[in-house]
Amino acid sequence: MTWLILAFLSAALLGLYDSFKKKSLRDNAVIPVLFLNTLICSIIFLPFIVLSYSTTALDGTIVHVSSGGWHEHKYILLKSLIVLSSWILGYFGMKRLPLTIVGPINATRPVMVLVGALLIFGERLNGWQWLGVALAVASFFLLSRSSKKEGISFEHNRGIWMIIGAAVLGAVSGLYDKFLMAPVEAGGVGLDKMMVQSWYNIYQCGMMLVVLLLLWYPVHKRTTPFRWDWGIVCISVFLSMADFAYFYALSQPDAMISIVSVIRRGSVLVSFLFGALAFHEKNLKSKAIDLFLVLPQHGLPLYRKLLKQYII
Repeated sequence: MTWLILAFLSAALLGLYDSFKKKSLRDNAVIPVLFLNTLICSIIFLPFIVLSYSTTALDGTIVHVSSGGWHEHKYILLKSLIVLSSWILGYFGMKRLPLTIVGPINATRPVMVLVGALLIFGERLNGWQWLGVALAVASFFLLSRSSKKEGISFEHNRGIWMIIGAAVLGAVSGLYDKFLMAPVEAGGVGLDKMMVQSWYNIYQCGMMLVVLLLLWYPVHKRTTPFRWDWGIVCISVFLSMADFAYFYALSQPDAMISIVSVIRRGSVLVSFLFGALAFHEKNLKSKAIDLFLVLPQHGLPLYRKLLKQYII
């Protein structure tokens, strides 16, 4: 039951993360915003790493960072590469598109995770869930039609393909997370959740520093200028909290990646409302219909199952 509460908490925090990300990217340079995000996240977790390695103050607490060698860190390094690739595509795509289009596309990510969980972890989907997969595909088609009213073509808009690529890599990351934290006897790596979250932020920061210095800084005077926005701090804080709740949920023995992923995508409701109320985005009625198709239809069967198992 704990992992379920954590999944809902992660969804709410992730919605706030997406909202402030859009705010920070408006008329701003993408690469330095992303670098600062990884830097602030690293600063948040660095004290936990130092205290865990040099003292016993955090022993036995939920914020203790386990130690490990190359065997463990090579898996985390791959995790960092997958997530950072998803973020780069997602940040550039979000800058180009309305938040009310990005959200419904991201909401299709659980469909990819459901199929991946079926193929990789042997989790079983019922008829309702397969119907949800079909409805999610249909909603994607409808969203492409409604987006044309704003002059956005799914076939030719690079921002759309960036968001789709980010969603695919995000689904891969979600499946990989389950593998990282599953016990060794269950076929996983058995890594500690804080070890994964702390070190993958550190590695991402190093990777983004290279990208910043080699790709952005030499041409920064000829591209969109960078401006400081306090929303960048909110990005890092809400993301760190959302990921902590997410990793802690997945570390529970009875957690199901397919259910956690569906609940986590409920974050789109927060970001959709933010786009409507704060940014006054257009064509909301048709987008809301698309969102209704993609989100509840593949999630409600899972919620019904959870209600029967834990509440009723």
